[in-house]
Amino acid sequence: MTDARAIHLADYQPFSHLIEHVALTFHLSPNATRVQARLAVRPNPAREQGLDLRLDGEGLRLVRLAVDGRELTVLPDETGLTIRAADLPDTAFVLETEVEIAPEGNTALEGLYMSRGMYCTQCEAEGFRKITFYPDRPDVMARFRVRVNGDHPVLLSNGNLVDQGPGWTEWDDPWPKPAYLFALVAGDLRAHSATFRTLSGRDVALNIWVRPGDEGRCAYAMDSLIRSMKWDEQVYGREYDLDIFNIVAVDDFNMGAMENKGLNIFNSKFVLASPETATDDDFARIEAIIAHEYFHNWTGNRITCRDWFQLCLKEGLTVYRDQQFTGDMRSHAVKRIEDVLMLRARQFREDQGPLSHAVRPESYVEINNFYTATIYEKGAEVIGMLRRLVGDDGYARALDLYFDRHDGQAATIEDWLCVFQDATGRDLTHFTRWYSEAGTPRLKVSDDFNNDTYTLHFEQENYATPGQPVKWAKVLPISVGMLNPNGDDLLPTTVLEMTHMRQSFAFEGLATRPVASVLRGFSAPVVLERAVSAEERAFLLAHDTDPFNKWEAGRALAKDLLARMVTEGAAIGPGWLEAMARVAQDGSLDPAFRALCLRLPSEDDMAQTLHAAGHVPDPAGIYAGRRRMGDALARRLAPDLPGLIASLAEPGPFTPDARAAGRRALRLAALSLLSRVDGGTAARAAYRAADNMTEEVGALSCLLDIGQGAEELARFEARWRSDRNVMDKWFALQIAYAAPDRAAEVTQTLTQHPDFDWKNPNRFRSVIGALSGHHAGFHHSSGAAYALVAEWLLRLDPLNPQTAARMSTAFDTWPRYDADRQAMVREALQRMLATDGLSRDLTEMAVRMLGD
Repeated sequence: MTDARAIHLADYQPFSHLIEHVALTFHLSPNATRVQARLAVRPNPAREQGLDLRLDGEGLRLVRLAVDGRELTVLPDETGLTIRAADLPDTAFVLETEVEIAPEGNTALEGLYMSRGMYCTQCEAEGFRKITFYPDRPDVMARFRVRVNGDHPVLLSNGNLVDQGPGWTEWDDPWPKPAYLFALVAGDLRAHSATFRTLSGRDVALNIWVRPGDEGRCAYAMDSLIRSMKWDEQVYGREYDLDIFNIVAVDDFNMGAMENKGLNIFNSKFVLASPETATDDDFARIEAIIAHEYFHNWTGNRITCRDWFQLCLKEGLTVYRDQQFTGDMRSHAVKRIEDVLMLRARQFREDQGPLSHAVRPESYVEINNFYTATIYEKGAEVIGMLRRLVGDDGYARALDLYFDRHDGQAATIEDWLCVFQDATGRDLTHFTRWYSEAGTPRLKVSDDFNNDTYTLHFEQENYATPGQPVKWAKVLPISVGMLNPNGDDLLPTTVLEMTHMRQSFAFEGLATRPVASVLRGFSAPVVLERAVSAEERAFLLAHDTDPFNKWEAGRALAKDLLARMVTEGAAIGPGWLEAMARVAQDGSLDPAFRALCLRLPSEDDMAQTLHAAGHVPDPAGIYAGRRRMGDALARRLAPDLPGLIASLAEPGPFTPDARAAGRRALRLAALSLLSRVDGGTAARAAYRAADNMTEEVGALSCLLDIGQGAEELARFEARWRSDRNVMDKWFALQIAYAAPDRAAEVTQTLTQHPDFDWKNPNRFRSVIGALSGHHAGFHHSSGAAYALVAEWLLRLDPLNPQTAARMSTAFDTWPRYDADRQAMVREALQRMLATDGLSRDLTEMAVRMLGD
């Protein structure tokens, strides 16, 4: 087990020196790349003078080190090197280093590595130290000029191309940036190109670089990029600031994408798309991730974070911006529901377990472990609450001030909140608790009606989380509306601002008791606890004018019923079935919205809900109950399903737009239900007729869901075996739809498949990640899945600790379950910690999950 020391926010100090300019020269070679660095350095006036200069560096062979041309002999240690103050001038000086690295052997995919013959980099969070000796921290910002020498036809780096010749290119980035935004790519690549004219009339060259043969699958990514650039100009007033914008698709990548200044590097699955190879979900993710990384140009690059504790400053804000963009491009109502589903599935789960941490944590051991749903999704929710509190105009003024005041700086949460206070005059001291306190508040709601006054009573509970036993009241913007008993709007959406543990709001002059619609638009990331009858939920499902609460009412009906089925053996009565039938048949509703309403609560969501209510979740019981609900709904809708499916058929060629995608989503939801009653006849016909990946995978999923589809699986494999991204779907589908008692066995068999390249993060996630995402299969009473996932994480850890640590979060819900399951998970985690040489990444995660 690796001994790792925690880093604390309270210990932050500015770096000892300032780096004003960096000149890098690369001589690329798979096993002996030479990196020459020339740094213009001066002492930092914000620190005491005469300090040593500490440079980060890992896995580097130092060839030369010189200060103002005078060579020094310094022995590096495991994490860097220190130049004593006695060997440094008191004023500005030039530091030169030359190191040798081996990209081909870099399986961790951090720093400079190779992906199927292509050189590429990933430097966030601390990968630059694997390229050269440097102060690898976000508050050290400098201009970079880079020369790349190599025998590949395409040689790319950050900024503008300023010179080139046979076997070399030279790049200059005029904007100061931290080392984590450095990028380099070299390979045999082809460009899908376009031009974008900015608001000020400048032409920007756009290129998406892919491997030969993939050029025809870049059009949607390019369209998404152009729409993102236009949107950022129109909505935020942010114009792109270089002459060129490059995106490169890489097959071996630990994350989704990286916003390196002017040279975004993407996991290929989030760039390459055609109707034949990508589903509607793939197209939507490409659009969102392209936008997210582009929006980082201002919220992350031009203004970065002072230290990694401020990570939510760039990520939470940029997630919020990409959510706004997707809402504008598609449907705000559907987008909000999808975002809340993700928040509850990932972040609420995180908040309710041993991995709970604040949006701005106080300490960490390995920063790669804090790229979490709390940082991203909850960070975005905090931005949304802030906007609700100050209003749209106040938000716009604050953002303009933020860009003006902090351009070119490494900022903090305090800087961020200060611009809101200065722009709007509001005191946000109380609001800062959202950044410093972990946990999901529980909001208890009751009401009463006396004479003509209706009163809503709120009580918030902020429970203890690891390291934070006592919590205080948070500021909660609670959006409410009211309906008359006949379904008409009585009170339009109004934001109530809760600032105390208990607070009441009265509404006078009402002739009858209204039906309250509370927490419209999910206006605060809380767990809402309110005693509501099934009849009132059905009323809100039928009449609520807020799309989110309309959907929420139907989901609450389903969850209440499923909870009673699992814990009490309740039967499925007609109430929920009739409510769902009305939604399915309501042609006035957006098809994408109807598809979301027909989706049953996930098994993990139900386990989370039952645990919160004081029950010990039974994964097998939840699985069986959910199957019974789906079968009952299929029988109720059976007469209407063929007609609904036929009415949603799209004439003409496939288009990835939101309207067409919504119709396909509802069509496939109906097909899934029909498959439960017709034995798969319609799904088999749909699979044969499918002319796009959405319907091909959708029909195949329908068959697998009812225990069929072996022949179609074989056809799918034969057709798509040469396409790595499509084959990831083939692997994942078989595990996702396996019977719980066979999920581990199916996974074990697939790990023996010749195409199971476990060193590729996408393929590893499609197999081992699919098993950990199969709730009943992963938590099967045999413990076979626990053991199998732990075995593969230990195998991956020495090669790619970042991916192993992130996937270990499959175990984080173990305290929910019974004593036998808890004991098996503890054994798996303790086995990891007893392994010699376990990485710092996986060590931290296992220790935190064990809680001891």
